[in-house]
Amino acid sequence: MPHVLLIEDDASVRDGMELVLRRHAYGVDTAGTGEEALALLAGGAGRRVELAVLDLMLPGIDGFEVCRRLRASGSTIPVIMLTARGDDLDVVRGLEAGADDYVVKPVTAPVLEARIRAALRRCTAPAPAPGPYEDHAGLGIDRAGLTVTRTGTRVALPPTELRLLLELSASPGRVFTREQLLESVWDHSYLGDSRLVDAAVGRLRAKIEDVPARPRYVQTVRGFGYRFGPL
Repeated sequence: MPHVLLIEDDASVRDGMELVLRRHAYGVDTAGTGEEALALLAGGAGRRVELAVLDLMLPGIDGFEVCRRLRASGSTIPVIMLTARGDDLDVVRGLEAGADDYVVKPVTAPVLEARIRAALRRCTAPAPAPGPYEDHAGLGIDRAGLTVTRTGTRVALPPTELRLLLELSASPGRVFTREQLLESVWDHSYLGDSRLVDAAVGRLRAKIEDVPARPRYVQTVRGFGYRFGPL
């Protein structure tokens, strides 16, 4: 039974979403504030939570800060953020804070459940083209062990960023469009929302590049998409 942490300050919305998730056989912990969510994740609940559904507009510590603190702690669990509107700034800020995906409220039960299933599949699906350890000019990739190192130091990557790197590095030099990456990495149809790809690339570069603004490994091909180097 996958276990979800649902973080939503509106009690009626939280109760309705909890009921939906339990009907789909998910275990559920709930929190009404960012402080409560962080305490749960730091305590016993953190050992069983496999995914967080996080409202951005929380009292006190908001959802952006919850996500930033979660990633800063080393947690790699998928985070699906809830936003009350399709505001571009909110979406981009949430993705840059470390969220893997987003849904706009009011969200229907099938949409939420589909996004959760897709996020959990990204955690468990095998890596593409498994093979021996690869050394890409100091960036080490072990496809069988699903580990990445930078100059010998382990790099902790959440599932979405790891799958993105594995997909790109499986075909060095090949240019992937954002739409191709949405299909292969996010494992779901996202109607061409390239912000998910661009934000994940930005987070990945911050962890594997010496100078993220001048990337060696994950390079932008303007007007087309991305390719894997290294230069």
